[in-house]
Amino acid sequence: MSDNMKLVDLSHPFGPGCPLWPYFEDVKVERMHYHAKSGVLSQKITTVMHCTTHADSPGHVVEGLRFTHELPLDLYYGTGVVVDIPKNRWELITAADLEKATPKIEKGDIVIVHTGWHRYWGDNKQYFCYSPGLGREAGEWFVAKGVKAVGVDQQALDHPLHTAIGPHGPGPIMPSLSEEYRQITGRDVLEDFPEWEPCHNLLLRNGIMGWENVGGDIAMVVGKRVTIMGLPLRWYMGDGSIVRMAALIDEKDINPVPPRIYKYGVV
Repeated sequence: MSDNMKLVDLSHPFGPGCPLWPYFEDVKVERMHYHAKSGVLSQKITTVMHCTTHADSPGHVVEGLRFTHELPLDLYYGTGVVVDIPKNRWELITAADLEKATPKIEKGDIVIVHTGWHRYWGDNKQYFCYSPGLGREAGEWFVAKGVKAVGVDQQALDHPLHTAIGPHGPGPIMPSLSEEYRQITGRDVLEDFPEWEPCHNLLLRNGIMGWENVGGDIAMVVGKRVTIMGLPLRWYMGDGSIVRMAALIDEKDINPVPPRIYKYGVV
């Protein structure tokens, strides 16, 4: 790697107390050995893989498709664009948004969609329940375009009202949201979000990899064409994996913003 090339971290931190999707158990870390006891530190982690910045595998949403250990690393690495598509509460990312995004999305690109929602990452409803997101229209656009992978700076590859947070699958996890949506919009949630995770299904059925909760110092590379990597554990029969995600970029092209500071328990 050239002296001028820098890695920009696109990952949120992982550990006990990190923000979780509404029905997951907390991350637990236990010290099996510690210096006063054993002269070494060894820790045991109990976690779901679908927390903090992570990749979904096709077997997560589609019975019979590939698991994490069956996916080539090439799917998680390549040339990409970090496109800025600012969105507000519950807004959908449309095909028109993607078509006019800059840098221009090309066939074979990794696409990271920056809505600005990563700034709310925390144990709160704002991040998990009220985020904008993708749906069928965006998923069909990505498939037709032939992109390699998609990452989002929100809670999932689908809009929250297309998930079990809304009235789908094992949901609604948050029953009050349907009534809140009706009061705000005058419409029924199922009129506007009739399907369960349509974008997940479109992407993963078509071999397009997906990352959720992209964040970290993403502001440093918004609007840039970069090299993206977000590599999973080689987990046998894995449905997904926590990743350490990064963008490789020439130092002179980094946006002049300060790095994000994470404090324990505070974002």
